[in-house]
Amino acid sequence: MPHYEPWSEERARTVIEEFSHLEGPLMPMLHAVQETFGHVPDAIVPMLAEKLNVSRAEVHGVVTFYHDFRHEPAGRHVLKICRAEACQAAGGDALTAHAEHKLGCKLGETTADGRVTVEPIYCLGLCATAPSAMLDGKIVARLNERRLDALILEAQS
Repeated sequence: MPHYEPWSEERARTVIEEFSHLEGPLMPMLHAVQETFGHVPDAIVPMLAEKLNVSRAEVHGVVTFYHDFRHEPAGRHVLKICRAEACQAAGGDALTAHAEHKLGCKLGETTADGRVTVEPIYCLGLCATAPSAMLDGKIVARLNERRLDALILEAQS
């Protein structure tokens, strides 16, 4: 279960500085910011733009292009359901609807109690054993309602 620090501009500057020696440091900086705070807050965009001498639009474009960068902190557990073609063809749409119903929230949202964030993911590389999902980094293939219910129960505990 991840533990995130509360937002702090001073802490963010320290995180950014750790990667400033790299060539092409924007992506490592963004990942480090998300790992530290649980999301990429809007306040980091001008800080990164200034540090890297690029426009805010360039930083914003990178943050919004990649689905893994969150704009709000995630719940205590993150359930990612594969939405790629193979998983959809193997029943992924019905499983996604089942998860949304069981959790009471849509893809991209967090349950009201903050326990589970459910997100789409676009291919886990398990097309031969589709549909698949990932709970807190643990991959589950050959997903069905029974296995999905077990994942949801695990996430809600």
